[in-house]
Amino acid sequence: MAEHGYEKDALLKRLRRIEGQVRGIEKMVEDDRYCIDILTQIAAARTALESVGEKVLEDHVNHCVAGALASGAPAAAQEKTAELLAAVQRFTKSR
Repeated sequence: MAEHGYEKDALLKRLRRIEGQVRGIEKMVEDDRYCIDILTQIAAARTALESVGEKVLEDHVNHCVAGALASGAPAAAQEKTAELLAAVQRFTKSR
């Protein structure tokens, strides 16, 4: 794992796939496809992005937060804990 806890190459690969999904949705609109089919693909892209977000959040907890807690530095632990709570709140508000 890198300095931020996530695997950069794997994350970029997943994001590129999602980018391809979004381009596919764009093409569907250009081709005047049926609205329900477009909505289905939008839901799939949104689910894929949420999955990426969940993975980044998991990696943040397992790497950044765990590292701060294990360091024995109360200020670092408090900072990462507050950061985690804010991230969870942002992430759950988007749903």
